[in-house]
Amino acid sequence: MKAQAYCKDRAIPWLIRSGAWVLSMVFLFAFRVPAEAAVTVSVLLLLGAVGAEVWIYLRNKRFYNGLLANLEGLDQKYLLPEMLEEPDFTEGRIVYEVLRETDKSMCERIAEYRRENADFREYIELWVHEIKLPVASLQLMCHNDGQAKYAEQLRRVDDCVENVLYYARSGSAEKDYLIKPVSLSRAFADIAIRSRAELQQRGISLRTENLGVSVLTDGKWLVFILGQLMGNSMKYGAKEIAVTAEDFPDRTVLRFRDDGIGISESDLPYIFEKSFTGENGHASGRATGMGLYLVKKLCGKLGHGVTANSEKGKYTEIVLTFGKNEMYKMP
Repeated sequence: MKAQAYCKDRAIPWLIRSGAWVLSMVFLFAFRVPAEAAVTVSVLLLLGAVGAEVWIYLRNKRFYNGLLANLEGLDQKYLLPEMLEEPDFTEGRIVYEVLRETDKSMCERIAEYRRENADFREYIELWVHEIKLPVASLQLMCHNDGQAKYAEQLRRVDDCVENVLYYARSGSAEKDYLIKPVSLSRAFADIAIRSRAELQQRGISLRTENLGVSVLTDGKWLVFILGQLMGNSMKYGAKEIAVTAEDFPDRTVLRFRDDGIGISESDLPYIFEKSFTGENGHASGRATGMGLYLVKKLCGKLGHGVTANSEKGKYTEIVLTFGKNEMYKMP
C-alpha cells in the first residue's frame, strides 16, 4: 500500500475537512474570537487530523501489504483466507469475511464437482468392464470360425474401449499405479503379441535393441503407452518399427521410431495437445488426437519425459526418458 495512492484516495475527505475548517474560521471571526485562539484551535485540529490519518494509514498498510504478500507467495491462491489473521478494524474485517465466505463457497462447489466426476468415472469404469465381456466373446467366436477380418475389427473396438478406461483413470493415475523395476523387453513383447495379426497383415517388421534393461515405472501404464505408440505407427504407414534403449547412470532413454509418413514441422509442437489431429489426422479421417495426449499426460503423472522428433515423409521418433534414483537396482 503506497502512501501516494492512499493520499489520493483520501483527497475528497480532506477537501471536505478543509471546507469545514474555512467555515469554522468564518464563524469564529464573525463572533470576534481572537486570532490567536483561532490559530491555536486550527493547529490542534490539524495535528489531530494528521495524527489520525497517519495511524489509519499504518494500520491499513500493515493489513493490505500482508494480504498482498501472502497472495504473491501462494501457489494455490484460494488458500489466502487461511493465511490471514482477522484484523481489528471494520473495513479489514469486511474484506476478511468476504474472502472466507468466497473460499468456503468455492470449496463447496469444487467438492460437488469432484463427487460428480467420481460418480461419472465409476460409471465409465463399470461400463468398460461390462462391454469388454461381449467383445471378448465375439473375438473368441471369430477365432473359432476363422473370421480373421472381423476379429481384427473387434480388436480395434477393444483397444478403443481400453482407451476410454485409461483416459477415465488418467486424472487420478497416482492412485492406480505401482512403481517398480519393469523389463522393457517384457512390456514391448506384450504389445507386439497383441498387435501381431495387424503387424503381419500390414507387412510391418519389428527391430529391437538393448531392451533387456529395466526401468522404474508402472508396468500396466507402460504397456498402454507403448500400445499407443505402436497403434500410431501402424496407422500412419510404417513398414519398420525400431525400438531401442540406451542406459545411462542417471536415466534410461527409450526410442520408438518408425519409417511412416512422418509429421510436418508445423504440426510437431502440438502433437501432444488434446484433440490435435494435424495434417495426418485430417488426411486419414481416423485420428482422435487423444493417443499422444494420453501418452504425455501419463508420462507426466509417472515422472517420465517424452519428446518427439520427425521429418515429413521419412520417420517419426518418440523418445521416452525414465529417471533413476539411489534406490534403483537392476532385477
